[in-house]
Amino acid sequence: MMRILFQGDSITDAWRDRENDANSGIGYSLLVKADLGFEFPGKYEFFNRGIGGNRIIDVYARIKRDIINLKPDVMSVLIGVNDVWHELEIENGIDADKYFKIYDMLIEEVKNALPNIKIMIMEPFVLKGTATRENYEYFDAEVKKRAMMSKKISEKYSLPYVELQDGFDELSKNIDASYWLYDGVHPTAMGHEYIKKEWIKAFKTLEI
Repeated sequence: MMRILFQGDSITDAWRDRENDANSGIGYSLLVKADLGFEFPGKYEFFNRGIGGNRIIDVYARIKRDIINLKPDVMSVLIGVNDVWHELEIENGIDADKYFKIYDMLIEEVKNALPNIKIMIMEPFVLKGTATRENYEYFDAEVKKRAMMSKKISEKYSLPYVELQDGFDELSKNIDASYWLYDGVHPTAMGHEYIKKEWIKAFKTLEI
């Protein structure tokens, strides 16, 4: 079977069971699994290794255990909002330039270890909500910087880029943003469905 790995922070984690790979959490990774698993029975196996609170440096720190050792055929990465959030909360964020450097190292090392892997880079996003409203201008500006850097990574390595911010902005025009991201960061079921749809679109462009 072809292995698909979802990598990232709490948005990917989505309350998955760390002790049971069959439990993908309740987020977009589960929805992708349901969609592809139904359409192509037995073709794919799915691994969610998102960890709540992770920054890019945390994903890099577990590159061997949670990426290379799993030998995925396809991997998507969604990371960046905590690189901003942690600076506000505990002065332990990752600035945009360092975010790019570490992301670059991550992708280069994964590709060297797994030359045939297909990688999808997902855009970090934020909306105004209970977790972000007080510092929203900062969140908005800084998350956009990480998004720009993640896009530069996708361009450097010619990887599919899953754009998400503009879609969330558009979806929020006619209904409160909390309908999609309940606190401005974490998706609701509907928000995860949107991410799943964009993930599937990008996945279908891969030559596998």
